[in-house]
Amino acid sequence: MSARPTVAVLDYGSGNVHSAVRALESAGADVELTQDRQKLLSADGLVVPGVGAFAAVMDALNASEAPRWIGQRIAGAYRAGHLRGPPGPLRARRRARHRGRGSGEWPGEVTSLPEDVVVPHMGWNTVTPPEGSVLFEGIEDERFYFVHSYAVQKWDFDQSIPQMRAPAVTWAHHGADFVAAVENGPLSATQFHPEKSGEAGQKLLRNWVRS
Repeated sequence: MSARPTVAVLDYGSGNVHSAVRALESAGADVELTQDRQKLLSADGLVVPGVGAFAAVMDALNASEAPRWIGQRIAGAYRAGHLRGPPGPLRARRRARHRGRGSGEWPGEVTSLPEDVVVPHMGWNTVTPPEGSVLFEGIEDERFYFVHSYAVQKWDFDQSIPQMRAPAVTWAHHGADFVAAVENGPLSATQFHPEKSGEAGQKLLRNWVRS
């Protein structure tokens, strides 16, 4: 029998992430919550939880130099042809409310949801994944649990570089269409909470662990 994949969960003081650790263990991974850079770089998969306010999360990540070595890990995975990467917070370049930079993996701006709907958007919602999605295989019609007031509502991706395949984008709707998940080679991210999304969330994590 093959060994269970190893998954490192970045511990950067972002709040209670133990539910994510337990969900990943149930999804079939050997999981360690750690700040050790070598463990974070060498694990089969890396999860960067997005728990808390945007500015506080980015301050904590920047203080630990996480964006730099996360970028190194992603670049190494691309060179090796591996499709393993972190499902974590959506990583657009800027968030309008704080005028700060995200980790810059994708272009775009995170903006507030429309004023004519209840915010935060808290509860269950369907999503519309693209054809061929790895994360949503077998759960295309399921519902997932969201808690957020901001989202990426416009997706622009420069396809002028022929060898770069456009990311697979999953959408949801709450007053407006917004990005619910992105799959981009070794990097994946979700706007919702897989660990709070019941069996659908567990299936999504199992899909990711197997990938």
